[in-house]
Amino acid sequence: MADAAAIQQHEPSPKEIRLVIAASSAGTVFEWYDFFIYGTLAYILKDAFYDVDNDTLGLLLVWSTFAVGFAFRPIGAILFGYLGDKLGRKYTFLVTVTLMGVATAGVGLIPTVATIGVAAPIIVICLRVLQGLALGGEYGGAAIYVAEHAPPEKRGFYTSFIQASVVGGFVLSIIVVLACRAIISEEDFVEWGWRIPFLLSILLLGISLWMRLMLSESPVFRAMKEAGETAGNPFVESFTYPGNKRRIFIALFGVTGVLTTIWYTAFFSSLSFLRGPMRLDPGLVEWILLIAGGLSMAFYIVVGKWSDRVGRKKPIIIGALAALALLFPIFWAMGSLANPGLAQASEDNPVVVTGSQCTTDPFADLFDREQSDCGKILETLTASGVSYSVEEGGELGLAVSGAPVAITPEWLDSGNARRDGIIAELGQRGFDFEYQTPPVANILGIIGLLLVLGVLSALTYGSVAALLTEMFPAKIRYSSMSIPYHIGAGYLGGFLPLIAGIIVARSGDVYAGLWYTWAVVAFGVVVAWWGLKGGPPTEFEDSH
Repeated sequence: MADAAAIQQHEPSPKEIRLVIAASSAGTVFEWYDFFIYGTLAYILKDAFYDVDNDTLGLLLVWSTFAVGFAFRPIGAILFGYLGDKLGRKYTFLVTVTLMGVATAGVGLIPTVATIGVAAPIIVICLRVLQGLALGGEYGGAAIYVAEHAPPEKRGFYTSFIQASVVGGFVLSIIVVLACRAIISEEDFVEWGWRIPFLLSILLLGISLWMRLMLSESPVFRAMKEAGETAGNPFVESFTYPGNKRRIFIALFGVTGVLTTIWYTAFFSSLSFLRGPMRLDPGLVEWILLIAGGLSMAFYIVVGKWSDRVGRKKPIIIGALAALALLFPIFWAMGSLANPGLAQASEDNPVVVTGSQCTTDPFADLFDREQSDCGKILETLTASGVSYSVEEGGELGLAVSGAPVAITPEWLDSGNARRDGIIAELGQRGFDFEYQTPPVANILGIIGLLLVLGVLSALTYGSVAALLTEMFPAKIRYSSMSIPYHIGAGYLGGFLPLIAGIIVARSGDVYAGLWYTWAVVAFGVVVAWWGLKGGPPTEFEDSH
């Protein structure tokens, strides 16, 4: 049965439509809040759950655990996609939001590594697995549920609230962290206050369940159920339905790969970039991301509504091409505005490292490998946001403007001693490593640049729920759209902070990690141009 006919047969009232959008969006906000709070507090969790004195390794371990959750999203997509296509949309995403809330609250109850040792990160990883499974079923359920209530001419507009809600989860995580830091001292927040945002998930879970329990099943699924047209095995049929393998390929690389790498670059890479090598005051970074993220939510709704007129392909192509052209300039400009003194100091006082085996191995400590002495110096300079050049060969040396800096034995034995020593020495030579609070004009400029990234994300993401719904037949829709979406978001996007961090650590260039995003988007825009149907939106039966 065609979607439009099913919706007309079981036409929801305006009040029911408002409840559908509100409940689905609120649940999505809460569920993504649960997932993102881990990334927002990464700078604290690296010390709470990992016993290393290497800041770069600690952060990479946090991003590795972050990526574990994403790695299990495709499995969640298969499991809950199967249930969603067999049992219904409503009850499946009730299960996913419950699982996410319980797993997130659990992170707030784990003793630190100082208390229970290696068991701490193991438990965190297990809970991240549960979060990944839950999230694998959430997006598809919420997006399809709204889309299958929406008339075709408003499907992009109605489902755009789901896309905006993903940003809303990120914004909510920042609001909660800022509120906690406002009422708890920084020392107490680092010691125990970071647990509060995780434990708050229990309250958010209660609200989300209350709203979603008031919903009825989607009219499209009800019509299929009444007609006996539900799939026998949705997972198998997703790969055997005529033309579906091609559609899954396009959805994975031409849609999800583009949107997810731009999204995580816009919000997570900028968060790490400003708080890390640019050394902006952490509280200021959170306020900047809060303002930029909150304002950018409107762009997703505008793009979703626009796509109802011009089609889903045009915004995605425009956004992807613009991202390829603007990605590096935006981050270069952000760096200049955030910490102009650091860039100027590097230009006025060039840093040169000499030695043998001058490459970094960011996981050397973890795997008990011997990091070269030169690699240790490079790693610390990179983590401090200092640009440098390397002269391979000869004795280990560090020079600023041609003047040698004495490298003590303690630097080579202890990551903390090396960091403190290098910062002290370079601080005497014009480098300022204090947390920065740039002028108001610079802050507004950074917010403006983040809003540009928000527009790029909205162009590639705002219409996607409607697009993916329209790409796949109703009886296997939950599975067919969830599998490519969560493989793309889970691996191409979820591993972005980790991959970008490794690229930066290996290259010594704080901007080098952007090449990963650029490469994924470049491939994706070719696939989207080739594979997506242009023109006004159409029903699945009309377009395939």
